[in-house]
Amino acid sequence: MKRVDKAKMPRNSARYYAENPDSREKKKAYDTKYHSTPERIKYRTELGKKNREMGKKGDGKDVSHTKNGGFILESASKNRARNRGKK
Repeated sequence: MKRVDKAKMPRNSARYYAENPDSREKKKAYDTKYHSTPERIKYRTELGKKNREMGKKGDGKDVSHTKNGGFILESASKNRARNRGKK
């Protein structure tokens, strides 16, 4: 029996949008509109500025938000695994 690598399998939402091109176009239009709003542009600008201030350049680390509202450099795997919700 061949073992399936789950990391390479598309998840439910990816599978849905691959099978429903009309829905994919609708989502793309919504995402484009949402990410073009002044609030989102300002948010991305702030994140980019913070990354530059902390000297982050392809080092495998993320700028992580702390509970008190600050920022620290932390490994990407630890930062992205936190508060993910377990099944």
